[in-house]
Amino acid sequence: MLDKRVVFAHVAAELSDKIEALQIQFDELQKALKSETKSTAGDKHETGRAMAQLEQEKLSNQLVKTTTLRNALSKVNPNQIHDVIKYGSLVKTSRGYFFFSIGLGAVKVGSDEVFCMTATSPLGKELLGKKTGETIQLNGPIEIIELL
Repeated sequence: MLDKRVVFAHVAAELSDKIEALQIQFDELQKALKSETKSTAGDKHETGRAMAQLEQEKLSNQLVKTTTLRNALSKVNPNQIHDVIKYGSLVKTSRGYFFFSIGLGAVKVGSDEVFCMTATSPLGKELLGKKTGETIQLNGPIEIIELL
């Protein structure tokens, strides 16, 4: 049986690892740009520098998005059990586990797969406000077995 605290910790760790990896890539790219000296190749040098700067911008955007996800996740209280499905709920359904938090997709927690989703997704909209024992219809029936 999954525990919301374990799922929360796993998702938070995954985001932190991703932020750390992006930061390392960003720092290495920045260091490479600073240490690069003007070559006699001219245009070739400028093209390489421009490509590196584009990559740096892409990494910066990914870093901002991942940090934003981590900040949104920090608003979840992993110790709180809900009576109805809402932001922060971990739900066991007939189709698997869903964690109403951030749109991260499927994460492996132990031997279980948990789908991290927002309440604004089509499935999220259908499940929002529902209770244990209720059933929704979305590409077939989905029974809400338990709020963890």
